[in-house]
Amino acid sequence: MRRSGNEDAAAAAMIADIERLVRCESPSEDLAAVTRSAEVVAEVGARLLGAEGERVVVDGHTHLRWRFGGEPRVLLLGHHDTVWPVGSLRTHPFEVRDGLLRGPGCFDMKAGLVMAFHALAALDDLDGVTLLVTGDEETGSLSSRELIEDEARGCSAALVLEAAGPGGALKTARKGVSRYEVLVRGRAAHAGLEPERGVNASVELARQVVAVAGLGDPALGTTVTPTRLEAGTTVNTVPGSARFEVDARVWEAAEQIRVHTAMLGLRPALDGAELVIRGGPNRPPLQAAASADLFERARRLAATLGIGPLTSLAVGGASDGNFTAGVGTPTLDGLGAVGGGAHADDEHVVVAELTGRTRLLAALVAELLASAEVVHSDEPGAVLPCPPTSCRA
Repeated sequence: MRRSGNEDAAAAAMIADIERLVRCESPSEDLAAVTRSAEVVAEVGARLLGAEGERVVVDGHTHLRWRFGGEPRVLLLGHHDTVWPVGSLRTHPFEVRDGLLRGPGCFDMKAGLVMAFHALAALDDLDGVTLLVTGDEETGSLSSRELIEDEARGCSAALVLEAAGPGGALKTARKGVSRYEVLVRGRAAHAGLEPERGVNASVELARQVVAVAGLGDPALGTTVTPTRLEAGTTVNTVPGSARFEVDARVWEAAEQIRVHTAMLGLRPALDGAELVIRGGPNRPPLQAAASADLFERARRLAATLGIGPLTSLAVGGASDGNFTAGVGTPTLDGLGAVGGGAHADDEHVVVAELTGRTRLLAALVAELLASAEVVHSDEPGAVLPCPPTSCRA
């Protein structure tokens, strides 16, 4: 591995590349903006890696892939879309001040992409490396999930460039996520003249919300949260329809199965009411076993490089690392920028951490490529079908 030379020059080069990416705004649902961003990411990658990235367009979302050498062994994974709408630079301008780099999407996760490019550029041999940069992570990776899983299945390790946790901690476990929509069909009637002819969808919704909230298990860290809801039309009409959405998060695959079974098993409480349940698991859990070996490698390398001590944490939020772990690929997440404020007004990157964490990433990739040992996690996460289900009392 080539040494990076002057740290200040290396940091300045990284900051310049981060600025290019941040200034090209890329909200996930603006496909034209994501396409423009992909071209900028591709230009930065081609310059640093000496190779053109392959454009993979799925349902209008532009993803980028670099493959080096023959058999894939190490997957680096990131995304170039953000939650920030076009025009956010006017209120949240790119700047570097007091040791912090700011700008929409800098922490989540354009700095992480630049770190990946610079880390790989520091290696003499990239044979066996795949770098995948997707364009729809912030909206659930609907168009990129299959691509991510296919790339992960061919590798012995997946390194995810999502931002680090507080204090630079790596993310060694993430909750699995399931999402549901519960539709309630009742029967509308005049609330004053003949309410008895109606089937009140609001009342049915209220009972179902309570039932769904009871599916959580605090002892296991399982949360099942009714979120957005709608019901009724006018104040003098018995509501004929209603709906609510549900966010479920679990540490264990078995809990994801239990919650899914319970959601599909919901039954109406009122005579004449009907339920339709849509959705299901979106991301399987990234369990600690999938990260254990990779974290120990990273911790040892960090100590050797004088970085650290390196810490880890488990988080409730999900990432594309859930998908790679879900197909049985050992996965280490949170290898991107150190900073804070993801999706918030104070989003920032700690400049002093950029070069050290990039050297750590490069060292980890080099060790994995040199290792003859192929490490596999014990078991993949559960992948469940999500058919709509309807039932009538």
